Amino acid sequence: MTVAPAPPPRLALLVGSTRSGGAGSTVAQWFLARAEAYGFGDVDVIDLAAVELPVVAGAVTGEGPPRVVADLARRVDAAEAFVVVTPEYNHSFPAPLKNAIDWFRQEWYAKPVSFVSYGGISGGLRAVEQLRLVFGELHTVPIRDSVSFHRVQEQFDEGGAPKDPVGCGTAAKAMLDQLSWWAQSLTEARTKRPYTA
Repeated sequence: MTVAPAPPPRLALLVGSTRSGGAGSTVAQWFLARAEAYGFGDVDVIDLAAVELPVVAGAVTGEGPPRVVADLARRVDAAEAFVVVTPEYNHSFPAPLKNAIDWFRQEWYAKPVSFVSYGGISGGLRAVEQLRLVFGELHTVPIRDSVSFHRVQEQFDEGGAPKDPVGCGTAAKAMLDQLSWWAQSLTEARTKRPYTA
């Protein structure tokens, strides 16, 4: 008896920078192409520059969260795996990204998250280290391997293609292998035993 392969996990690509004209969209578009080539089908791109989230200000009362928050909550909840594309600002990650993360809690539970970072000499790795702490608190499974672009302005040509496609492509493949394994395993586990924290 042949067992049909499991469908690819539902992936959400969270683009953390809201700055116009930065490298975030170039990096995100490159990674989106890699994820689709890997086998992830309908990737939900959550571009925070296009989502006007209010600042989290304590508990939501009355009629519930604003509509934009409720809409984003459904998208986060539907995802089975996440990739966060983040720059590094002042040795950390952008404030709008933290705000977007903090609006939700159970929507993140027991799902894997991986990181694509970019910046100057550090390649955004200090931002990733801090994000690992934040997502660990939210009961996600941060994936070990990541992709980083050091001196990002020098890494892509004018058409948005990486100048070292083999190096960054190899890193993306290793990360997606881990992300896919964890996403399938955790999705199966949540189906059998709902996660409670």
